[in-house]
Amino acid sequence: MKVRKFNGATAREALRKVKDALGPDALILSNRPVAGGVEITALAHEDAFALNAPPAKQEAQAEVDRIDVADIVDEIRMMRSLLEEQLAGFAWGDLSRREPMKVAALKKMLGAGFSPKFSRQMIDKMPHVKEEKTAMDWLRTAFTRNLNIANRETDIVDRGGVFALVGPTGVGKTTTTAKLAARCVVRHGADKLALVTTDSYRIGAHEQLRIYGRILGVPVHAIKDAADLSLILHELKDKHLVLIDTIGMSQKDQKVIDQVAMLSGCETDVERLLLLNATSSGDTLDDVVRAYRGSGLGGCILTKVDEAIGLGAALDVIMRNRLTLHFIANGQRVPEDIHAANASYLVDRAFRASKEDSPHALGDVEYPLVMAHGMYGHTVGA
Repeated sequence: MKVRKFNGATAREALRKVKDALGPDALILSNRPVAGGVEITALAHEDAFALNAPPAKQEAQAEVDRIDVADIVDEIRMMRSLLEEQLAGFAWGDLSRREPMKVAALKKMLGAGFSPKFSRQMIDKMPHVKEEKTAMDWLRTAFTRNLNIANRETDIVDRGGVFALVGPTGVGKTTTTAKLAARCVVRHGADKLALVTTDSYRIGAHEQLRIYGRILGVPVHAIKDAADLSLILHELKDKHLVLIDTIGMSQKDQKVIDQVAMLSGCETDVERLLLLNATSSGDTLDDVVRAYRGSGLGGCILTKVDEAIGLGAALDVIMRNRLTLHFIANGQRVPEDIHAANASYLVDRAFRASKEDSPHALGDVEYPLVMAHGMYGHTVGA
């Protein structure tokens, strides 16, 4: 067993040296201020557990020894957790003194619903600034640049093709399909459009799309399986735009894999547009993206924007997963309540949602704990 000492100008730097040398599970034994910075003593994870190996003695005594050592290891782990919280407080205080505008911007991001991970990445890239307005202007510019917004050349209605709207139940696929269909009819005429539905299980959804089709003067084709889909798409190959309304299912449903395979296995190229619910939490949206992504995912549409208090979590997921955002939908009216995505508007709205008096907002004493993992963990570039 070998206890090692690590020095750094700051607690954060010293702890990173510990993790580089001994790994992320190293046990912190002590820390103290020294000339020029901080000194941390630590023990490698495997060395600590080597204590657990009982000597070749009587079995009963070996068992007692192992239990005593396990208690000591648990105590060391608890001490490590407390120490990391203390070090996080030190690091937060140091950052607050050195870069107060970065801290102010960080609080704005967290208050707007952006994840601690993404917020840390942005703060790491932010240059030193002296005014909060300058910091927020930099953030808005950076966010606007990182939001990948479809332009006129990539507008699906104008460029045409075959697009399947996919996503969980209740996200608004059928209504959004009708909105896009109406835009196509206005720009290119009803004869240039075709509607397809795979949702033959829910009679209500099937009939709803047929009603929209009759209003627009566009027939709706119902399919049951991959063979049906390939046949219908071959018949519709001369259409400018084909929109496929798919059956909604939870992102945890194993049938999602089958749906993706069906849409990807056609001879005709089918781009999938993932509908994301703006009212969902960031973790839920990340789960949805993991389930539905893969080859053929052409981007996303953000729905229920009118119902969302804030857009930070949704924009966070879109930027981190580098999805192209095509449209935002903000109501049930067809075709009025769908709009081409605008990065500046979305970023401004996200930050306007930040409310310090919200019961979900962090207090001053809570910021160091939330940010502790990022201060000492690996930071991924934005």
